[in-house]
Amino acid sequence: MSYRVVETETVEAEPDRPCTLRRLSERAGLERMAVNRFEADPGEQVPLAYHYHDEQEEAFFVLSGTLHVETPAEEYVVPAGSLFAVEPGSPQRAFNPADADERVELVAVGAPAVSGDAHAYDPDEDET
Repeated sequence: MSYRVVETETVEAEPDRPCTLRRLSERAGLERMAVNRFEADPGEQVPLAYHYHDEQEEAFFVLSGTLHVETPAEEYVVPAGSLFAVEPGSPQRAFNPADADERVELVAVGAPAVSGDAHAYDPDEDET
């Protein structure tokens, strides 16, 4: 048996990201899922780009603030204490709007933890 407590603030933030990203999986000893903590100030995007995954399911649990998620069909508003789930093949872009009053903090879980599974999505290409 193996157990770990991860103090998320002690995990160094990834450089060159549109918001603060702390990758928690390795520190927690997890290999089958990706667990990340994000902190996005007003005007910051959570992922690097509007994207979708071939295999990975994603779940965003909002710890504080309000997360906005753009999809081809609509924009979702996800308040603190709520979970936003994304199935494989579903394009999305999570962000904190520029006119937001506060930072949004969330934990994102993706499974399986696969590499090369994310693909950029251009919503304008769907309109043609």
